[in-house]
Amino acid sequence: EWSNLTSVEAAFDFADNVGYPVLVRPSYVLSGAAMNVAYTAGELNACLADAVEVSADKPVVITKFIEGGREIDVDAVADDGIVIAHAISEHVENAGIHSGDATLMLPVQSIPDKEMRLVRETIRKIAIALEITGPFNMQLIAKDGKVQIIETNLRASRTFPFSSKTTGADFIGMATRAMVGAPQVEQQDGGVNVALEGANDRPVHPQGYVGVKVPMFSFKRLLGADPTLGVEMASTGEVACYGATKEEAFLKALISTDSKFSMEKKSVLVSMQNHLQSDFLPSARKLAQELGYTLYATEKTAKYLESEGIACTEGGWPGDGIVGKPDIETLIREGDIDMVLMFANNFSQRVETNYDIRRLAVDFGVPLITNLQVAELFADAMMQAKEKNGGDLLQFLETKTLKEHYGDRV
Repeated sequence: EWSNLTSVEAAFDFADNVGYPVLVRPSYVLSGAAMNVAYTAGELNACLADAVEVSADKPVVITKFIEGGREIDVDAVADDGIVIAHAISEHVENAGIHSGDATLMLPVQSIPDKEMRLVRETIRKIAIALEITGPFNMQLIAKDGKVQIIETNLRASRTFPFSSKTTGADFIGMATRAMVGAPQVEQQDGGVNVALEGANDRPVHPQGYVGVKVPMFSFKRLLGADPTLGVEMASTGEVACYGATKEEAFLKALISTDSKFSMEKKSVLVSMQNHLQSDFLPSARKLAQELGYTLYATEKTAKYLESEGIACTEGGWPGDGIVGKPDIETLIREGDIDMVLMFANNFSQRVETNYDIRRLAVDFGVPLITNLQVAELFADAMMQAKEKNGGDLLQFLETKTLKEHYGDRV
């Protein structure tokens, strides 16, 4: 549900009607710039203030924001409305993170078969309805057995190279031949065999391995930038790696972004909004009780973890100077924190100090994760490394070329 609104009053009426949270997009923005998610009327008021003006000439688009949905990326090629081939990736993060900043997994890892059938049917219907010839990209959201379209782009997307490399199928070659009217050819030069003669709606995906793409950021070089993820794109690049499991591929990709972590460096600072605490609890138990991490936490997070029987040390907020609490800024500056997990938004309490902590982590080269689902995958990956190889990351992260992953299909 969405609406193009030309007054502040109409914006509040729409939000009240569909229910919060809502996604607010001012006029004339690219790559999600100035977009925000508002969870209350007060937050919506702040978002509209950021829009500077809402009028007939400068409308604001407000969309019902679906919480807890799984976001799906589709790269596809069609010829005269008939899908030749497509690859379907799944975001690690719940829907709401810009696809350029998201961590992608190919093939999908958690989408039920029923929803996947709906995804493939949606791809087919869109290609027919828009009579597509050439490449196209889609973002979809899956939740509670339903699949909805976020957007469809009649062009190649930033994920086309990832899909092509991961599957071994030449998507751009197929798209180019379709656009110039040249006959398609059968491909066996990669990870899959794409039989194109008479093909219709054929999915292509890796066999026996998983590709994971993670974003690359330049926050350290951008003084004052807030290192956090959201609907506005912030990444300046990306890295894709491959492994037998999503956990192995994810850790390889994370290391490739110059994220310095190991099984030995085990001091983690945790801070999150109240409504995310119970969701993170299983991962907190893995980190503290099974992997042996030392947890530091901000005030409310520390109280919650301790109430659940998880040992942690409460750190003092930067600038508070409270006697008896280790100062978070000092801990980071002196290298006593090896990773920061902070899940908060622009409307959290302590907005400025949340930002200060994120900036400190970036400026002092401390790995920073600002998304709950990515942090959960990190905890799962470190658990898998411990269980399979006793914590030896070098043995767990098996070195293979992509052609070796392709195997006999090359």
